[in-house]
Amino acid sequence: MYDSFLGPLNHVGIAVPDIDAAIAMYRDVFGVTDISEPADLPPQGVTYAFVNLPSGQVELIQPYGDKSPITKFLEKNPKGGQHHICFEVKDIHQASQAMAEKGMRVLNQPRIGAHGTLVVFLHPGDAGGVLIELMETPKDGQY
Repeated sequence: MYDSFLGPLNHVGIAVPDIDAAIAMYRDVFGVTDISEPADLPPQGVTYAFVNLPSGQVELIQPYGDKSPITKFLEKNPKGGQHHICFEVKDIHQASQAMAEKGMRVLNQPRIGAHGTLVVFLHPGDAGGVLIELMETPKDGQY
């Protein structure tokens, strides 16, 4: 499938205070026509939409609910900004275990992410200041 532990870069997550305004910018300023409708993902505390580009995706994420992890990010960055990068891995359970064994802080148990596949996040303090999402590569054309 791929040679290194990490697979392809799947998306870059951008926290936004207003997802409709962010969608309008990508559509009206950059001319992107393939943008998913916003959808809520309550277990992760986000409303998301994907801006689909030839080389990957930009995931727009807006807080959903009072306990959204995006709220704290937007308090520090009121206009929004890059929140995380997401790489695909072959097996999320093996990846989580391997990361923990290498001293990386895995922030959650595998859970379903916006693509409908299992994801975990790695602490930015262990990853050069970048929040990294690992996403199990979708099976059989999923997402």
